[in-house]
Amino acid sequence: MSNLFGQNLGVINLGLDGFADVIEAEGGAAARVDWRPPAGGPDAAAALAKLAGNPAVEAANQQAFDRYLASQPVLEGIGIAGETLPGMGPRHILHAGPPIEWERMAAPVKGAVVGAILIEGWADTEDAALELAAGGEITFEPCHHFDAVGPMAGIISPSMPVVVVRDAVSGARTYSNLNEGLGKVLRYGAYSGEVLDRLRWIGGTLAPVISKALEKTGGIELKPLMAQAMHMGDEGHNRNVAGSVMFLKTIIAAALNSDSSREDVAASADFIANNILFFLNISMAACKCMLNAADGVEGSSMATVMARNGVEFGLRISGLGDRWFTAAVEPADGLFFAGYSRDDAAPDLGDSAITETAGIGGFAMAAAPAIVQFVGGTSATAINATNEMTHVTIGRNPAFTIPSLDFVGSPAGIDARMVVATNTPPVINTGIAHKEAGIGQIGAGITHAPMECFEKAVIALADTIK
Repeated sequence: MSNLFGQNLGVINLGLDGFADVIEAEGGAAARVDWRPPAGGPDAAAALAKLAGNPAVEAANQQAFDRYLASQPVLEGIGIAGETLPGMGPRHILHAGPPIEWERMAAPVKGAVVGAILIEGWADTEDAALELAAGGEITFEPCHHFDAVGPMAGIISPSMPVVVVRDAVSGARTYSNLNEGLGKVLRYGAYSGEVLDRLRWIGGTLAPVISKALEKTGGIELKPLMAQAMHMGDEGHNRNVAGSVMFLKTIIAAALNSDSSREDVAASADFIANNILFFLNISMAACKCMLNAADGVEGSSMATVMARNGVEFGLRISGLGDRWFTAAVEPADGLFFAGYSRDDAAPDLGDSAITETAGIGGFAMAAAPAIVQFVGGTSATAINATNEMTHVTIGRNPAFTIPSLDFVGSPAGIDARMVVATNTPPVINTGIAHKEAGIGQIGAGITHAPMECFEKAVIALADTIK
């Protein structure tokens, strides 16, 4: 013991930094570990104690996870939203994230709504569109309520084309809009004449070309394409270079052999080839398809939706179906384009976190080391993000393997219990929108889902378990 007292003091400090401050002030060494007790309060702790290791919950999670793994999303066609999405009415506008009223919408979402109203011909001017949006004649609902997803503002209005993805196992379908490209686009709240003309071209030329090509191919199995893209450096959210190129490669011969004009095929091929995010929306619909398969399993704590509307973050879990658990959302930290900073950023926005919910995107950053040049950090940051998510997931997806990790599957099946128990919020890599409508993307970065959503979900799920 006397020898021990004669040695230099070295302390591992868990939690409050104040203890380490005192030790260091007296000349000691303290290794600071950021640790907090599990759960965010007594209610969450009690719920966690009830759910942890519960045989019914474990069985439900395995069932939900197995359904997710078994799902086989197939891109089968292109439809018109108002004719294709079950239950969509003539004056519906769908948006990203959990439910929100017009008055509370973020500026980029309001701008995108104005653009949709102008595209639909419900108003002729910006002022008239704003008056209509505020007047109660339009029904605003989340894309997720219609088995659809949309990046950023996520706006889908009745005349817009949507990709149609079918689960070959269950026959259920999911949907997304078509990606507009980069720059000033509707999903960032822009609605200038150039933006609206591009949307009209997408509906009148691009969508029919792809639709006719898909008729020739008989549909495209998406999991193999997504898996190959990951082996080529994509992670499926902010990096979709390989996926977009392979999608074009898959449809081009069929498009040329269809009755689309050569001019339209050439223009469509050029648009896809120069849009490095084109495959994102298709990938999102595939992820929604896989997670819908996991939904509705009584007692399951597996996350099936993570989405943001620019004001709130929303979570849904399998065992509680359509119920939303929300918390305030903050701007993402990351790299900003020249001339912009965090002060210019809108709070996090979009349904694209469906990729992380399905085990790709931020969960698969180790597959895409180049992504850190866009969102910030180092290659080690990407690998660490993927490895950290193994602590909050039910298992790995063997369909999506990661070369840099010896081809192990990406961590998948977010378990809300483990998020709360380990104080490890799910990672999300994301584009950053300007807080004003129409300016567009100003950067990209890494953010995390709010812990509050998961604590609420765990408490609510515990109330259903006997």
